[in-house]
Amino acid sequence: MNFAKKGNRRWYAVYTRSRAEKKVELELQLQGIECYLPLQKKLRQWKDRKKWVEVPLMPGYCFVHIHRGEYDRVLQTNHVVCYITFEGKAAVVRTEQIEALQTMLRQSDFEVEVSYENFEKGKRVEIIEGPLIGLRGELSEVRGKHKFLLRIEQLDKNFIVEVPAAQLSAIPENDHILS
Repeated sequence: MNFAKKGNRRWYAVYTRSRAEKKVELELQLQGIECYLPLQKKLRQWKDRKKWVEVPLMPGYCFVHIHRGEYDRVLQTNHVVCYITFEGKAAVVRTEQIEALQTMLRQSDFEVEVSYENFEKGKRVEIIEGPLIGLRGELSEVRGKHKFLLRIEQLDKNFIVEVPAAQLSAIPENDHILS
């Protein structure tokens, strides 16, 4: 490894073949390429049993931390389809974004999701069931039909959280008590 280039490493997202994320991660590791595959535990049910399994948080994606000399090696890895691009160039993912993703997944073994069609910016909401029950927040930005940037007061941080609509409730305007 050329240590002079170590400081020039950047994070990139690669698109993988369907259901091949863990294979890509293993192959990249065997090549000595630093990579990160965000995994989440989910309860899967078969006819005869239930089991907790780790599944990719973002199916079809894996992140690599490389310098320019490793760019083509990643593309030549089995099951890697291409880099995620922006304006014709491989999109760089900021280190802070990778670290925030790692932190969030380390602290939770549940799916974080906010999803409800009628919520508007500034609306106060409370999660009424599931692992985040009781958390209250304010929708500070709408990002598409089913994703919202939710500011959770107890944590004084902004999170993109996805929760089934049935688990989310608007807080009445006159309820100013913080939980």
